[in-house]
Amino acid sequence: MKLYLTPGACSLADHIALTEAGFDVETIRVDLPTWRTEHGDDFTAINPKGYVPALVFDDGEMLTENVAIMDWIAGEAPHLAPKGRLGRSRNVEMLAFLATEIHRPFMRSMFSPADAEKQAARQAIADRLALIAERLDGDYLFGDAFATADALCFVMVRWARDSGFDLPHRLTAYAERIAARPAVKKTLRAEGLA
Repeated sequence: MKLYLTPGACSLADHIALTEAGFDVETIRVDLPTWRTEHGDDFTAINPKGYVPALVFDDGEMLTENVAIMDWIAGEAPHLAPKGRLGRSRNVEMLAFLATEIHRPFMRSMFSPADAEKQAARQAIADRLALIAERLDGDYLFGDAFATADALCFVMVRWARDSGFDLPHRLTAYAERIAARPAVKKTLRAEGLA
């Protein structure tokens, strides 16, 4: 299995989840501005969408998009999905919320040429992170067990911290707990982020 990633990008979440699941995965870095892999290959020939993450299985099949990859990981490693009848669906629900309501506005806040749009995106991010902080009931998003959605939330909180957001204490404490996990430490070191 190969995970195409860019250090510190949203693909960090997939890398964390794969490490938490114990999968043996080869990571291949992608320089997004040039669409070149660390080996000099044209990344758009691998993933025509042109962005990370891309998870390529040994048989050549590929999954893209954080929600799809994280759901696959949770299906293969059920301890990374919340328990109960709706557990896996709740995980997908949170992944979709993070991808559409926080990740997407981050792209607008970073790349929009309009200051008003950047400010609106920052406000949307702050509001949604505050909502998550208010609902934290336990060490992780779904209580006392780490789920794949926690990996993506952790990356969004890191981005917010690095972008100068004033984060609620509950959220910074949450991110510190995740950062202390052995699999997360290993992944951050592997991406040169520790």
